Amino acid sequence: MKEIILIKNGELALKGLNRATFEDILIKNIRKRIKPLGEFEYRKEQSTVSVIPATDDIDMDEVAERIGRVFGIARYSRALQVPKSMAEICKCAPKYLEDQLRFAKTFKVEAKRSDKKFPLTSPEISAEVGGAILSEFPYLKVDVRNPEIIVTIEIREKFAFIRGNQLKGAGGLPTGTAGKSTVLISGGIDSPVAAYMMAKRGLVLNAVHFASPPYTSPQSEDKVFRLLKQVAAYSGSITLFTVGFTEIQEEIRDNCPEDMFTLVMRRFMMRIASAIAEKEDSKALITGESLGQVASQTLPAIACTDAVATMPVFRPLIGNDKDEIITVSRKIGTFDISIEPFEDCCTVFTPKHPKTKPTVQMLEEVEKNLDIDALAQRALENTKVTVVGF
Repeated sequence: MKEIILIKNGELALKGLNRATFEDILIKNIRKRIKPLGEFEYRKEQSTVSVIPATDDIDMDEVAERIGRVFGIARYSRALQVPKSMAEICKCAPKYLEDQLRFAKTFKVEAKRSDKKFPLTSPEISAEVGGAILSEFPYLKVDVRNPEIIVTIEIREKFAFIRGNQLKGAGGLPTGTAGKSTVLISGGIDSPVAAYMMAKRGLVLNAVHFASPPYTSPQSEDKVFRLLKQVAAYSGSITLFTVGFTEIQEEIRDNCPEDMFTLVMRRFMMRIASAIAEKEDSKALITGESLGQVASQTLPAIACTDAVATMPVFRPLIGNDKDEIITVSRKIGTFDISIEPFEDCCTVFTPKHPKTKPTVQMLEEVEKNLDIDALAQRALENTKVTVVGF
């Protein structure tokens, strides 16, 4: 008898001839995530991936927690692998599921018999296991419509498996199945959520953060690192590029109209992030913008910043309000970090009355006062690289 993890991969079942490739990438990602916890065997069969520990001393609580954050998993459950004997199944099921059944009022048993040579039918298996459970927990009632606990018995080629309720996985597609993209990460609430949402669609993430010491502090950079670490718990490792941005912001302050400060700054960010992304073979940029949330996120302002990007810009939050974004940030553990009082460079030299209806022509005229290429190049040279996460 051995406890294992059974994983249902959901959306991957729709991938047709590419399904095996997606499953292999999913297993690779799971292996990376739980490798520090011990050695495991992996099996693929019938839309299910089985994760089997090599030894009995592995912390399966931690294994399950990490697997629950791997993108590409629709549902998963801890299960007991036992011999294909009704005596063993009926003996082990009540004991293995005791913690769940003890606090429940209703249950039902479902049997899945992929080995058709097994002597009992699925209804017969369900009836016998249900009887064994009721003998141990006589206060339980059977409810086939809306039970608190669904006990599932799977009869497969070599073993039988006993499991309780399935847990909801992280969903989405396995990281690495959709290519690579680069997120512009601040210390705020929105950009970590945007990173998480695009990683959920299979993207490997790089991140670019703009730091402006002495206007921004080392705590601000540490805050970004910790935000990305929370995202990396789902996405896998993230390469962070921290760009020195002080000179550019001071040049904008000294040479541009105040109402244009933020827009010129964001265009520089797009240019620099595009250059880093191209060098790293990243095919798109990601931002945390939500339409109309602030002055720099009006439709004309977004058009002006996109005009200098050299690749597509993904904005997964564009139609979300703040409450919706905060809900996700709480779920992934970034909210409390985001509201720490260490400000990023976007708060430096903020105009009192920013322009909300700019045009590209306006900004190009203003930018004639700046040596754009030289400033961007020096910023790129003043970049440090850190790997965050696994």
